[in-house]
Amino acid sequence: METDEQTTTTPRMTTARSRELGEELRRIRHRARKSSADTAAALGWSLGKLSKLETGSRGTSPWEIGVLTGRLGADKPTRDRILAIATEPDTGSFLRPHDNHPDTLTALRQNEHAALTITTYQPLTIPDLAQTEDYTHALTGDRTLARNRAARQEVLHGDTRPDTILYVHEAAVRSTVGTPTVMRDQLRHLTLMCDRARTSLRLIPMAAPFHPALARPATILTFTPPTRPLAYVETDTAIAFHDDPDTVAHYETKMRHLDSLALSTADSRDVFARRDDAYDRDTR
Repeated sequence: METDEQTTTTPRMTTARSRELGEELRRIRHRARKSSADTAAALGWSLGKLSKLETGSRGTSPWEIGVLTGRLGADKPTRDRILAIATEPDTGSFLRPHDNHPDTLTALRQNEHAALTITTYQPLTIPDLAQTEDYTHALTGDRTLARNRAARQEVLHGDTRPDTILYVHEAAVRSTVGTPTVMRDQLRHLTLMCDRARTSLRLIPMAAPFHPALARPATILTFTPPTRPLAYVETDTAIAFHDDPDTVAHYETKMRHLDSLALSTADSRDVFARRDDAYDRDTR
């Protein structure tokens, strides 16, 4: 049996990929209804080894990953997916396909729940974390996706919620997604969100001078040190994650430009309320 002394290694900084791998392994163990102590004992591992693997703070060989997932009864597609994560090069960037359901990606949900801060921008739509379920459904035509997005937004509630800044371009506020009723309720939701503690909505007005930072979406998450910040960008079919410091610095610069163009939360709230009134008149 492996002892704690035999598995003692120099603590390493987690990466977004190692945390994703650890969370996937933890979920498999929970689905198998196995305790960490029983799982470690069955494999001849120390409890510390399994715990560090599930938190992403240590690595192991693909062979041991295969033994672990096999012991937990994971099916072949799950084992193949986990091994693909475990063996891909750690370059500071990785891509995760989402089959039009990005809100359920482990790498996204896990890191949002661990984040100290979230800063996000989407150029032509209301940011995901501020969308009403009806707005998401009107935008995507997918009710399941809309429900998943609403569930994902729970990260903004509770005592451990992150400090969040959501940049909203006025183009998203003026574009009617669905019906005037959908937009009225969406603007009302934004107005109310402006009054939440630890959440800031910042409107970028149509009159703001164009800057390249406005062209494409991006999100930055920060964590308790020494965990590095993480940036991600969503495409139609996948999300690209980056925790390489130089890449993250690029997105930090982008967010500073957005900050310089955006209205204050108080002024943004006034615009949301006026647009709410305009959509309300259209529904009568």
